[in-house]
Amino acid sequence: MTKPKKLLIVCYYWPPAGGPGVQRWLKFVKYLPEFGIQPIVYVPENPSYPIIDTNIITEVPEGVTILKHPIKEPYKFASLLSRKQTKSISSGLVPIQKKQSLLQKILLYVRGNYFVPDARIGWVKPSISFLEKYIAKEGIKTIVTTGPPHSMHLIGLGLKNKFANLKWVADFRDPWTTIGYHDKLKMTAKTQDKHKALERTVLENASEIIVTSPRTKTEFKAICDTPIRVITNGFDLKENTLINLSSKFKLSHIGSLLSDRNPIILWDVLSKILKSNVAFKNAFQLQLAGRVSEAVLDSIKEFGLETYVQLEGYISHKEALVMQQNANALLLIEIDSADTRSIIPGKLFEYLAARRPIIAMGPEGSDIKKIINDTKSGNFYTYTQEAEIRAIILSHFNKFQTQEECLQQGDITKYHRRYLAKELSNSILQ
Repeated sequence: MTKPKKLLIVCYYWPPAGGPGVQRWLKFVKYLPEFGIQPIVYVPENPSYPIIDTNIITEVPEGVTILKHPIKEPYKFASLLSRKQTKSISSGLVPIQKKQSLLQKILLYVRGNYFVPDARIGWVKPSISFLEKYIAKEGIKTIVTTGPPHSMHLIGLGLKNKFANLKWVADFRDPWTTIGYHDKLKMTAKTQDKHKALERTVLENASEIIVTSPRTKTEFKAICDTPIRVITNGFDLKENTLINLSSKFKLSHIGSLLSDRNPIILWDVLSKILKSNVAFKNAFQLQLAGRVSEAVLDSIKEFGLETYVQLEGYISHKEALVMQQNANALLLIEIDSADTRSIIPGKLFEYLAARRPIIAMGPEGSDIKKIINDTKSGNFYTYTQEAEIRAIILSHFNKFQTQEECLQQGDITKYHRRYLAKELSNSILQ
């Protein structure tokens, strides 16, 4: 039997971290051993995770080697000034401009300009020193760094400089300089240039780059000649085969609704339907699970929807899967910006497995649209298609009233985590 190939994985988000950032490599670690790869995971010993999900610890495969090393994070010190604001900023809930307090402005300026590329930069040098010894001792030939936080890639860059023959795969779960929240961090022109220089250095020096969307691949190809492979996120559960027989017509959104991810057109459409359709008014429920910004809540109240909203707050990954399967339709909301066309939320793939119809909104040219169309899993709309959004909501409501089966039947096989792990193994074993 061929001896498994060791793969060192450098990541920040790992159980008990909650949220979507942890899922990708947790599932790769689960399935890679089936394809001749022995994963070794390197994570911080004492991280400041903005979201904790203790239930997800049970999903870590037995026997996997976990290396830990201490990290010093500024969020721990900043939280002494404002725990609430620090937690919001570290989890991506950046306040919109008109509602920022002086303290928020200061925290964002410091975060944006004194911690480049991110607040985990202090872990880079200690990690390089620690892992240099481990790689030499264990004979590691291949490493993966996954970001954000993109400081993980600087660890890979440092190790590549130490070992000329080391294969370094840089995995980008999200873009770097074109990510939506960059312009909220009050960065100076000098800081923005530093980000671009670091991004280019990482892209040019990695042995291979993995991205989660075709558009990100196109963006990176304009910067470097390094081989780039698209491996999307996916799902790791049995597909839903049950019919929701709830007395409520549930539109459900699972995940954070940031200040800029505020679908005014959707709130307007729902408000108008409620005023004109008594049956809809009596049955409608809007479920929101995850962090919801004050700006979104204000808009919901402005359109008179607050009495129809069920705010779940943060729920465990297991609870999120159940909620997806019990929805009549699943909402997928992306920021209406050219910068988000390359963003494919991880929840999309679990939505696919839930087999509930998806109502997605985002910018023209979004990579989300092609996946939804190819899998026949729902409908994608831009923020100008008010009539179409109204029509699809009423169509799903009519099916709810007649108890018509609403399961989607498209082929989603290639988005299962095992299939994706096999794709990744082909790259690692080359």
